[in-house]
Amino acid sequence: MNITTATKSEIVISRFSIALITLLMGGCGIAYEYTFSKIASDLLGNSIQQWAIIIGLMMFCMGVGSDIQKYISDSNLFDRFILFEVILGLLGGFGPIFLIYIFGLSRDHFALVQYFLTIITGLLIGLEIPILTRINERFTPQLKLNIGGILRMDYIGAFIGALVWLFVLLHFFSLTQTGFILGLINNLVAGIALIYFMKYARQKIILSILVTLSITALTFGIFKAPLWTKYAEQRLFLNQVIFSKTTPYQHVVLTKRQSGDISCYINGHLQFTSSDEFIYHEYLVHPAMLLSPYKKNILILGGGDGLAAREVLKYNIVESITIVDIDPEITQMAMNNSYLVSLNKASLKNAKVKVINNKEISPGETRHIFIKNRARPLINEFKPVSTVSIINMDAVKFVEQAPGFYDIVIMDFPDPNSLELSKLYSKSFYKKIYEKLNRTGVMVQQSSSPFFTQKAFLCVGKTMKDAGFSTIPFHDNVPSFGEWGWWIGCKSDYISENQLKRKFVSINTIPVETKYLHTGLLAGSTVFGKNIGSDGEIKINNIFNNIIYKYYIDELKNYY
Repeated sequence: MNITTATKSEIVISRFSIALITLLMGGCGIAYEYTFSKIASDLLGNSIQQWAIIIGLMMFCMGVGSDIQKYISDSNLFDRFILFEVILGLLGGFGPIFLIYIFGLSRDHFALVQYFLTIITGLLIGLEIPILTRINERFTPQLKLNIGGILRMDYIGAFIGALVWLFVLLHFFSLTQTGFILGLINNLVAGIALIYFMKYARQKIILSILVTLSITALTFGIFKAPLWTKYAEQRLFLNQVIFSKTTPYQHVVLTKRQSGDISCYINGHLQFTSSDEFIYHEYLVHPAMLLSPYKKNILILGGGDGLAAREVLKYNIVESITIVDIDPEITQMAMNNSYLVSLNKASLKNAKVKVINNKEISPGETRHIFIKNRARPLINEFKPVSTVSIINMDAVKFVEQAPGFYDIVIMDFPDPNSLELSKLYSKSFYKKIYEKLNRTGVMVQQSSSPFFTQKAFLCVGKTMKDAGFSTIPFHDNVPSFGEWGWWIGCKSDYISENQLKRKFVSINTIPVETKYLHTGLLAGSTVFGKNIGSDGEIKINNIFNNIIYKYYIDELKNYY
């Protein structure tokens, strides 16, 4: 069909078909970038760095691909377009599951494979638009209309693809299934193009077979993805994977040892092991509870697993616990997953849940949680003594907007192993915590290892102090992590550091049941070895320098 011989309706239909193909290609292209970036950040952590590198590299390769297309002759242009779409669909479809498998098989070679796939995918995406523009010359010979129409649909498709990836694919499908779905769309595009523009194809039979086989393989992959993912992911862990889910925020895995112990991993980093998590959580909760003269209103930032709440609920005097965790999947898992429910003693089982989608706090329905094993008079056995509320939103936004004050603030965040987590250890955030505490309030922050990440550990205390807190550090050994530390603080205009330390080491009773912690350990936990240096040269962490992240990453390089 030539522009001079084609009917007006044929030209309109051809232009519409190319516009639709461009729209779908634009959507798949951006979704491929997101999928490969998400896979990299889930496996390697540090999502900002991984997203920046993958998307930047892919866009660079798209530019190279746009230039390479000039070497493809017009005589076999359409055949090359179909072939490139088939290859792109197969790479995008099988790429995510292949990356997970390679990471488990040989982590040393993962980056090489990851960047190779990123480069090839970027080159193929870069070839698409120029080739399609050249094909469209037959129906839209005016350059300004041709380029304008193609780029318009490509950009619109990219926007739609971003929304669909974020709000549909990521919510209803795993990352590996998402890859297969995108690959299938790419190959359906090739199939549509082949059917409608068949007269331009030289190798009709070969191309038809390729498109059919690739569509069949990708469709098969969609249904087999859960099984393949389970097999590939199992290679990442020594113990049996019993739960795995990728959320919009992170990748969560639960494993089970032969002994029955449960371990939780987020983005490949161990969060806790059931055999010793009580050591960590008892230190995180009880010193703050014992130092505070008031214990009615407790705020837990992070801690969506319900393990810190389990310890807080041991105190009869507590009236309300507010847990703020950005990821609804974590808190839902803590309420419904049988392994976690058993571990956290159903601390969140009947909690009031408020998912914040508009970043604005509003009151929700109040329900009470009944804890049968709490130490209190039998006459109150069925009295609703505590309200447990779960707010699924960013901790910084919550602290900025939340009304009222708290007696105790417990911060149970992951280590500052990424730029986005660094803000949760910043001076500005600690100042917001300061403003949310009662005058006699106590805050406690898990602070990573004073041995493996000493500078990061000291940075936490120095930053808290600069925000107006009197602070003291304490530590103990948690077998799953090694030497671990926490910082506890009170408002400096209420109590000095010397007074706080004397009060800490003078704790002579723990009025609730604990599995590990006793008063003798508390006194000794404030004593550090000579290897722990001073914070003299340590800088204050803020949202502009993110120095705690740099300390953390640089120090870990010495051990891994």
